[in-house]
Amino acid sequence: MLKEHVRRLTSKGQVTVPVDVRRKLGVQPGETVIFRILDDRVEIDRAPMSLEQAFGSVRPLKQPEDFEAAGQQAWDEHAGRVLREMQEE
Repeated sequence: MLKEHVRRLTSKGQVTVPVDVRRKLGVQPGETVIFRILDDRVEIDRAPMSLEQAFGSVRPLKQPEDFEAAGQQAWDEHAGRVLREMQEE
């Protein structure tokens, strides 16, 4: 079903996003959207969650978190991947 919303641009090039569109995108005031230019069309979409927005959304496995151990584990895993790739060559 095609539904159109006609809006007037302000002198600063701003436009109010209609409530139907905000609901469809699932965005709230203050959130970020993306405008994509595809040939002769423009799409608007919800922006993916940033790292700052995601902070705190997942509980750590251990309290308090051991960032030094987590960093070391990440380095060890990366080194293991690099060694495996070198051995495959």
